[in-house]
Amino acid sequence: MNKYLSVLLMIPVALISAITVAQDSSDKVEAESSSTPLIKHSVLIAGGFTGILDENGQEVWKTQGGAKDATQFANGNILITYKDKVVEFDKDKKQIWSFTKSKEDAELVSAWRLPNSKTLVVVLGGKPRLIEVDTDGKTVSSIKIDPEQIQNHHMQTRMARKLNNGNYLAPHLFGYSVREYTPGGKIVADFQTDTEHFGGAEAKNWPFTAIRTSTGSTVVGCTYGNRVVEFDAEGKIVWELTNKDVGGIIKDACGVQRLPNGNTVVTSYGQRAQGAVKIFEVTPEKEVVWSYRGHHAHHFQILTTNGKQIEGDPMK
Repeated sequence: MNKYLSVLLMIPVALISAITVAQDSSDKVEAESSSTPLIKHSVLIAGGFTGILDENGQEVWKTQGGAKDATQFANGNILITYKDKVVEFDKDKKQIWSFTKSKEDAELVSAWRLPNSKTLVVVLGGKPRLIEVDTDGKTVSSIKIDPEQIQNHHMQTRMARKLNNGNYLAPHLFGYSVREYTPGGKIVADFQTDTEHFGGAEAKNWPFTAIRTSTGSTVVGCTYGNRVVEFDAEGKIVWELTNKDVGGIIKDACGVQRLPNGNTVVTSYGQRAQGAVKIFEVTPEKEVVWSYRGHHAHHFQILTTNGKQIEGDPMK
């Protein structure tokens, strides 16, 4: 990739807008008075391109493309999920662990490393479930989930995560629901995305990513509905982002990450046009402060901001 182009692709939207406005002398003062700070991120992308971009948009590492999910740990290791396997690389980019799906299952879509060194893997198919796998690749527990349908395996569930309370959070696309399961499979919470507020099922707000925040709220990325919504513990909507808020740049909101500063980063996975926004960041006030316009991204992880590592487990 041309170096100049790659840097341009990572320029914050707010700054691009300021540059454009500044070209008109009548608006020059307004542009120069902007207080929006320059934001630069390094990012791990899971998609057709699967790898890491530095804060200038340069590819610093890549591996086999087509990943569904990818997470970098504090020790530098990277866990990547493909349709048929989960692979872990160490900080020197050497493969050190893998798990392969059984022939009876349709696909794997997400994986998450647990504090006890086990790995949570999302399995789709005739028996959709969440499994925990040990370091030897052996399944040590299995949690049956209810996506309300088994006909369309691909649309059963996606980025399921284990919560601090020991329960599991799983978004079910065609079920229009984000459900919290106990280790025994009991549903103890259910957030719906096909209510009248969302325009019913016809609006196709399929939940794809579900994040439990430190305050107990649940942030949900709705794919085809081009929406991100945040529910409180009782299911009340406390924050929402739609295309009306960001000028229409959301196109298939698959991946979502809540940053420690309260900002939210979202993918537009369905956006494939060259130069169009593929990932962007908004403040709680819904101001777009950063965007990436290069590779399309299925999911992602913001790794650093202006040279500083993102602390704690990523909320994504």
